[in-house]
Amino acid sequence: MQKLTFVFILVFLMGAILTACGTKKNTTNAPFTSGDTSTEVPQNSISIEMAYEGVYNYCHSVYDWSIAENNPDIMYIKMGEEKESEYQVIFRSYTGSFVYFYVDKSSGVTRLIEFVPNLDIQEEVGTINIYDYLKSDDK
Repeated sequence: MQKLTFVFILVFLMGAILTACGTKKNTTNAPFTSGDTSTEVPQNSISIEMAYEGVYNYCHSVYDWSIAENNPDIMYIKMGEEKESEYQVIFRSYTGSFVYFYVDKSSGVTRLIEFVPNLDIQEEVGTINIYDYLKSDDK
């Protein structure tokens, strides 16, 4: 009975998350933009540490981490693969879903791709400018 209750709660939370994501749908072919993503390229490029710190600060400002206080392994942020023009930073939610952040090394514009493994759903959910989530002395 306890497993069934847990599964029901998990399905309910996943439905609530997907419903919330559904309200952000973009009706155009252009990617959804949250906040001001300047097209001006900064003089400094993004380092791997800056990419991680920006995603860390973003995730801690957007997601509720209190659920992970007793079990910190259910939510985490880690570096993914590095390509010539971008870094991949991965956030795992306590629900089991992942958000992949693709940080452009030259501009700081970051694409967010959400992946829900249990439902096999992957969707681009927006963009941010990583500079908006870095401490002012790092800019």
